[in-house]
Amino acid sequence: MDDLLQPLINGDRRALSRAITLVESTRPDHRRAAQDLIARLPDRQALRIGLSGTPGVGKSTFIEAFGTNLTDQGNSVAVLAVDPSSARSGGSILGDKTRMEHLARNPRAFIRPSPSNTQLGGVARRTREAVRLCEAAGYDIIVIETVGVGQSETLVADMSDLFILLLAPAGGDELQGVKRGIMEMADLVLVNKADGDLMSPARRTVADYAGALRLLRKRPQDPEGFPRAMPVSAATGLGLPEAWDQMRQLADWRRQHGHFDRNRAEQARHWFWAELRAGLMARLDRPEVKARIEDLGGQVAKGQLPAALAAQQVLDWLDGPSQ
Repeated sequence: MDDLLQPLINGDRRALSRAITLVESTRPDHRRAAQDLIARLPDRQALRIGLSGTPGVGKSTFIEAFGTNLTDQGNSVAVLAVDPSSARSGGSILGDKTRMEHLARNPRAFIRPSPSNTQLGGVARRTREAVRLCEAAGYDIIVIETVGVGQSETLVADMSDLFILLLAPAGGDELQGVKRGIMEMADLVLVNKADGDLMSPARRTVADYAGALRLLRKRPQDPEGFPRAMPVSAATGLGLPEAWDQMRQLADWRRQHGHFDRNRAEQARHWFWAELRAGLMARLDRPEVKARIEDLGGQVAKGQLPAALAAQQVLDWLDGPSQ
């Protein structure tokens, strides 16, 4: 582990890639090694930015332009991009590096695509641990790109300091299509593709979302004027410096007023519960338990046993299989 830990702390990109591969592995020996590695990481803090958006809005194009803007200012940027996995084959394309070709060659940037493995919430199961590894490697800013907008996409807000929602102009009924939950989580709504013929529709869309955001109840962790909507263009760079300035202002305000650290503490608690739930679910995946569940499930399907009673029998059996 020392052979991996020290190069990782020194910012070695290969060591970081190997460490993320280790934490994503499901092998029991790899999980034990990953837990040991995570426990030994230094306490470094990067700005975590979660990014979600509607399909086709240009998330990858935006991240490449935004990330390049950040690296030009001397920042180091890690991008954790989550690709959807096939529910049938389990495979993922993992094409984010090809869509961010320029940023992928940037020595101050690191891009890691990961499969969602049908995990709900728009992020991969081990994204939280990958974030910690990127922080330990010394990256200043970590961008977490989700699969795409959906009702469960708000999970990324539980592992980021700022949550950015990227939308397209002239989306018709898009305002109704975006779930209220994700709107309530967003710190900034950025309307992309605000260039050329879409400039006027983009401004109208910004006005629509600004009005919608004003109707939402103000959150205690927000200063006056947040959340807000802004136009940006990944193609021309319009609005990118202004968007970054707003992100920094919001992050600095939350640090000064104690919201930043409280949010991190709540996220750590949420991570604990998520790991606990995942561990309990893993207990149900053992062959002897699955056989018992299948047997009881068959009885429930035939009407021989109420579902609640069958579930209680499984829980009692897990508490004491000898019973």
